[in-house]
Amino acid sequence: MMFGEDRRLRTGERPTLAILTTWLFVSLILIAVASARILENQYPDPDDALRLVQVRDLIAGQGWYDLHQYRMTPPDGTLMHWSRLVDLPIAGLILFFSLFMEMALAERVTMVIMPLIVLLLTMLVIGRLAWRLFDRQHAIYACAALVLLPFVAIQFQPMRIDHHGWQILCVAVALWAISWRKAAQGGAMAGFVMAAGLMISLETIFLSAGFAAILLWRWLQDTKQRWWLVSYLQALALGLVLLFAATRGLPDLAAHCDAISPPHLGFFLIVALGAGFLAVPPTLPRLPILLGLGATGAIGLGFIGWSAPQCLAPPFSNLDPLVRDYWYLNVTEGRPVWFRPFSESFPAIVQSLLAIGLSLMLAARSRDWARNWWFEYAFILLVAFLSGVMTFRSMAFAGALSAIPMGWLISRLFKRWRAYESLWSKLLLALGMYMVFLPAAPIIIYKQITVDKSKAQPVTVKLSECELRESAKLLNRFEPATLFAPLDIGSALLLHTHHGVVASAHHRAEQAMRDVIDAYTDPPERARLTIERYEADYLVACMDLAEPRMFKAGGGPDGLMSQLSKGNHPDWLEPVDIGAPESLKVWRVIRD
Repeated sequence: MMFGEDRRLRTGERPTLAILTTWLFVSLILIAVASARILENQYPDPDDALRLVQVRDLIAGQGWYDLHQYRMTPPDGTLMHWSRLVDLPIAGLILFFSLFMEMALAERVTMVIMPLIVLLLTMLVIGRLAWRLFDRQHAIYACAALVLLPFVAIQFQPMRIDHHGWQILCVAVALWAISWRKAAQGGAMAGFVMAAGLMISLETIFLSAGFAAILLWRWLQDTKQRWWLVSYLQALALGLVLLFAATRGLPDLAAHCDAISPPHLGFFLIVALGAGFLAVPPTLPRLPILLGLGATGAIGLGFIGWSAPQCLAPPFSNLDPLVRDYWYLNVTEGRPVWFRPFSESFPAIVQSLLAIGLSLMLAARSRDWARNWWFEYAFILLVAFLSGVMTFRSMAFAGALSAIPMGWLISRLFKRWRAYESLWSKLLLALGMYMVFLPAAPIIIYKQITVDKSKAQPVTVKLSECELRESAKLLNRFEPATLFAPLDIGSALLLHTHHGVVASAHHRAEQAMRDVIDAYTDPPERARLTIERYEADYLVACMDLAEPRMFKAGGGPDGLMSQLSKGNHPDWLEPVDIGAPESLKVWRVIRD
């Protein structure tokens, strides 16, 4: 089969209704799978809980440009690095539903619907692109494959309101845009949506560079194609400036390295201006183009080095060593793939590499524009895959981009399956399809069979016997206070109580995170000094979670957490029974 026909000019067939039907079917499945969590108002990740806290504060009147979380490390609060671009649609949907239902129910409905809306937008983009390349049936298969691929479905599940789904959408739109016929419009759209992705989080930085590399290759192949890269870089720079002004503005011009800030804006503006100057001559040899763009990039990096040299270092390289050991090294989704369990990393690697191979095969079997397109597709997939290798949660980008070649594979396998007459042949092919889309299933089954039930297994917040969602509300009988709690439950306490916390598992409160770790691992009298410095009123801990176990191991038998776990509390702490499960412990701090 050849793939040279330009289906972008096709009329009379539209994939929209088929995509909407697929989305509705998939959404019903996702809601059914998440039904228990929806009924229990349980969030997949602490980031989702803290996101809702931020949105609540915005609705309650906190300033648009004020990104502080004032109940974290009170009274000054902690300046968060999250973007209002994600807060705005959540707040708007909550306010809309609150017009005809209670606020609590409006929040719940929004938490279910918001991720599915982002999934619909992503499916419309992926499905339409698959339709352009193949046909309507392939569009359906690509949309179905989207939620079968690694780390993608969990980013669109109900209650998942953090930023990852939005970034997947930005990458999908950029991919779609570079398939357009006109360079100015396509490059500008790709640049602007990637600017939005970068404003949401810097996790898309490698893919932003990957799209630029593809458009540079077009320029080197044909000088008439130079406006793809120029319009992309200029829209990227201009979009960053406009979105920065709209969401951060003058109140925060500090040189932050974990979010877009003035040093980054300077870099992108310099690169965009350099590319524009190089595109002025109608023809230019390849070597001067490469040298010119290289020099422009070096000047941009020099600007960052001059204005914020610390931002040239790898992320988290300057993190406090204790915070790094107790927190960062245990957040394995933000680390390279080899730190994840094999049962999780294996399907992501296998499926991404398979999608890259399929893209290369489609390139070899295509002609004209389609041949070049599939080589470009394989390249951006490779960039996404390498990004995921270095930061595992970025495998979601590779998964989303894999949907179209994997959808094509589904179509081919189904055709082969229908052609077989033998039942055994059909069963073997069905088993092969199962292994392609769920390759980790045998590994997971083996682990379940061979796991040693006698050994204590790590417990997550949502599986804790503390039943934190309901138990935390029992703390609201006290006047608003500051809670000194382990990092992992900080977000849940902020969400379900009116109290503040010293820190949560978010790196902007680095010093407070260090002090929480210090206090729980120090001897009681030294810990008292740290706790009183924050004027904390209560200590709260879920004793069955992994974090208290780490504190006990790190502080030894004389550490505060070890003593508390044995029931030995110092005389400056008074146990408080709030009627919660036994694993949730609360102590009142007694001050002289």
